Amino acid sequence: MLLHEISSQNKNKAPRVGRGGKRGTTSGRGQKGQGAHGGRGGLPGERNYIQRLPKLRGRGTHQNKPKSVKLPVINIGDLDMTKPIPKGYKILGGGDISKAVRVYGKVSKSARAKIEKAGGFAK
Repeated sequence: MLLHEISSQNKNKAPRVGRGGKRGTTSGRGQKGQGAHGGRGGLPGERNYIQRLPKLRGRGTHQNKPKSVKLPVINIGDLDMTKPIPKGYKILGGGDISKAVRVYGKVSKSARAKIEKAGGFAK
């Protein structure tokens, strides 16, 4: 059996609605007016809202990149005066420290060396 010898099983064609032809020139859309013409047909307020939104170019590739967070900084010389060591700061090596402190979080290399020299702990 070849491809051109196969006969179609469905003898009755389904009518193609909305394409002109036998159903009339308006294709079931009525006469004139907004519903008869093409286009999306959104409300003017909705269209203005869409136009006001920013065009997010590159949204698919840059959507989930983490935003860099700039931590507030505190110098190591200020840790002698402060009773509790504040969380969420980056400790820098400016100044000197005389007492042993424990610091958890972001610490610069020079601050880590000064804390460990004073007998403290930086992690």
